Amino acid sequence: MPIRAPRPRATVKDVAARAGVSPKTVSNVLNSGVFVREETRKRVEAAIDELGYVPNLSARGLRNGRTGVVALALPDLSTPYSAEMAHHFVEAAHERGWGVQIEETGARPDREEQLLSRARARLVDGLVLNPIVSAELTLPEDAALIPPAVLIGEVDQPELDRVQVDPVQAAYDMTMRLIGMGHRHIAVVGSPQTTDTFTARLRTAGYRRALADAGIPHEPALEIGCDDWRPRGGAEAVDAFLGDAALPNALFCFTYSLAIGALSALWRRGIQVPQGIAVAGFDDIAHGEFASPPLTTVSFDKRAFADAALDRLAERIADRSRPVSVTTIPHRIVERESTRR
Repeated sequence: MPIRAPRPRATVKDVAARAGVSPKTVSNVLNSGVFVREETRKRVEAAIDELGYVPNLSARGLRNGRTGVVALALPDLSTPYSAEMAHHFVEAAHERGWGVQIEETGARPDREEQLLSRARARLVDGLVLNPIVSAELTLPEDAALIPPAVLIGEVDQPELDRVQVDPVQAAYDMTMRLIGMGHRHIAVVGSPQTTDTFTARLRTAGYRRALADAGIPHEPALEIGCDDWRPRGGAEAVDAFLGDAALPNALFCFTYSLAIGALSALWRRGIQVPQGIAVAGFDDIAHGEFASPPLTTVSFDKRAFADAALDRLAERIADRSRPVSVTTIPHRIVERESTRR
């Protein structure tokens, strides 16, 4: 049987001819940071699929100084929250023609600095960073040395674009919802203890503001400090609190993982949820719907969050001098059985 010659690799010109557009338009679609009409984009993407075209990222990088790769850095990749966020970022990045390098920072400044150095050396085109304390991220004094980067989460860093859920308002809304259910003694789990994270501080501020607006006296003893925001940390913090204090009406946990730990500590003590105490969380991880009982939570559209962050990053890569922006993703309260009596 004669050996069949390999099919020639499709080129940008082949894709352009199939789609009836110019090679420049194909390049704009592949680079995704450039506006292309939706109808045209669909024709180009269909031609790419039909021809099996694979971009030569190495050659493209030599021409435009870009790698086609961005880095996503999260504090703790072992959490369900990080897994869900990474999933949405990878899917959104692939739709833009980007690869994603995923890193774990562990709140370590040296790891953040390594990522900034990689971006300055153009080993990645840009960064999505999620520092949790102010000392974790130190930027160069020379603005020209700051690579394209977007912050996600609640860190206040005026030199970089940010995408966030409003932590103060979200905590305020959840606390007010619990107050509206008739709860007057509401404890929060995750307040600052030895590590003063932005998230802990801001969500605590929202909780306190809601109490004040409802005319409920602030009781510092109801702020349960916890630096370990994993289930074990939540369980240990709640268990220690219950050993020294009367049972509050409700627990508002600042993350899903803390809420799972709280449910475990309450179960071990024979305290029923929600009959004995209501429990609410934050982040709306998919598993929370299947907890026992299903968790009431602060929810937001994680895919919309990832899209917004990558859109800001694409804009920053295209124009390093554009004004810094803050994008706030809407949140909502999802009420489930953990707070229903």
